[in-house]
Amino acid sequence: MITKKRNLFLYFVLFLILILSIVGHLFSGQIDISFSDYCDSIFHFDPENTNQLIAREFRIPRLSMAIIAGAGLSISGMLMQTLFNNPLAGPYVLGINSGSSLFVAFTMMTGISFFQSDFGIITSALIGALVFGFIILGFSIFVKSHISLLLIGLMLGSFTGALISVLQTFSSAQELKSFTIWTMGSLQHVQLSQLPIISIIFILGIGLSLFLIKPLNVLVLGEKSSEILGIHIKTIRIATISITAIFAGIITAFCGPIAFVGLAVPNIVRTVFKTQSHGKLIVGNILIGATFLVISDAIIQYLEQWIQLPINAFTSIIGAPLLILIVLKRLK
Repeated sequence: MITKKRNLFLYFVLFLILILSIVGHLFSGQIDISFSDYCDSIFHFDPENTNQLIAREFRIPRLSMAIIAGAGLSISGMLMQTLFNNPLAGPYVLGINSGSSLFVAFTMMTGISFFQSDFGIITSALIGALVFGFIILGFSIFVKSHISLLLIGLMLGSFTGALISVLQTFSSAQELKSFTIWTMGSLQHVQLSQLPIISIIFILGIGLSLFLIKPLNVLVLGEKSSEILGIHIKTIRIATISITAIFAGIITAFCGPIAFVGLAVPNIVRTVFKTQSHGKLIVGNILIGATFLVISDAIIQYLEQWIQLPINAFTSIIGAPLLILIVLKRLK
């Protein structure tokens, strides 16, 4: 009973912090935009009003993507860490992010676009993530050990990294610069018209995650114990990888790679809630993951007048020390 009340209190505090961080994000830009302008940009949009235009086309999509990316990457990290029973596993550990990077590299540095459209880079990244997700799914059917699957993912990442290096050797300075900028990650390339499909995919990923709560709770006991208790390991593995591919694919496609969120946040959530109940962990990861990325992006916007920081670099600067502290604490 005490634990339940404690968790409810934590949820309330985290939700309040998330709301405050959202408000801070909305007013962190160099241009002051009133709350009424934000409301009018949605319900009574006037394209001639500069503030409403900035709010509708830049601020609101950027904030929405920060919430979705932070929550999605955190849930993906939690799933991977449970699947591999490894606190250092992350959403990109299976090479899904490498698939996106490879397809984007082909698009940017060879002029070959896999899908000729206004969103060539986005579609290339998304298809790359899905292709490599299906490759890993194929391996997961035949590979029995989680460790072996993890090694295959790492080798796929190394293989794609080598191919990207070869492409970079033959690319022009402008192509190399464009690809490097993409790898830094950004939340400001999402358009308002793209948010509905992104939100639907995000909600679908969360819904599928909820169906895995009981199997994941059992999987914490280990593979052998889970099989004894009637859990079909391969089915859970395929489902977990599929959800990770959905989250990592859609986020990487629209934002580029964002490091350490999926690695650090799930560990922070487990430390805060002190539980292995994945129902509670999912809610915790949504709240803390979204808050982490919203605050990170708000700080980046505040610092823009002095220095331009890519989101990937900033999350690494913050996430890496946090992860080191968590590891050192567990060693004690």
